[in-house]
Amino acid sequence: MKAILDLVPQGSRVLDLGCGSGELLDRLIHEKACSGYGVELDDAKLLACAERGVNVLQLDLEKGLAMFKDQSFDVVLQLQTLQQVRHAEAMLRETVRVGRIGVVSFPNFAHWPNRLQVLAGRMPVTRTLPYQWYDTPNIRVGTHADFALLCERLGIRVLDSFGLQGERRIDRGANWRCPVAVFVIQRA
Repeated sequence: MKAILDLVPQGSRVLDLGCGSGELLDRLIHEKACSGYGVELDDAKLLACAERGVNVLQLDLEKGLAMFKDQSFDVVLQLQTLQQVRHAEAMLRETVRVGRIGVVSFPNFAHWPNRLQVLAGRMPVTRTLPYQWYDTPNIRVGTHADFALLCERLGIRVLDSFGLQGERRIDRGANWRCPVAVFVIQRA
């Protein structure tokens, strides 16, 4: 979480897509004087946000972010969410439309332990992919390298990209060395 906190400028207006219990947004509000909203669909997670005092909206991300004007947020966070939506391209376009920058993270399927499990004939079950193949909320898997190509194809500018290994940022070899890929993106 520290690596993500470091990407958000002090006092930013933030939209956290798939905010879960609101822990990150709560920390941004209290540690970096940020403001904004979380977006979540799950009732229990909405309640957790409300209990933290985090502003949260119950929205289905599959329906887009039409309620928000262009560039209405400084930062849009989409952390461990993109792999769970059906229309990833549309979601990325919406992220850079409503935010000056977007921070996207997802489980990196190219991480070497995942590769080994696939070579052994099994779908990976890891800390970042903690579900069995038959009960996962993840609709798709992706890699650091594939996401960079998708951004290029969509005309989305990549301002920064790295991998996370726990709290440690890895800039080189992130495609195979890191379980989590992180990208900072912007409308071109």
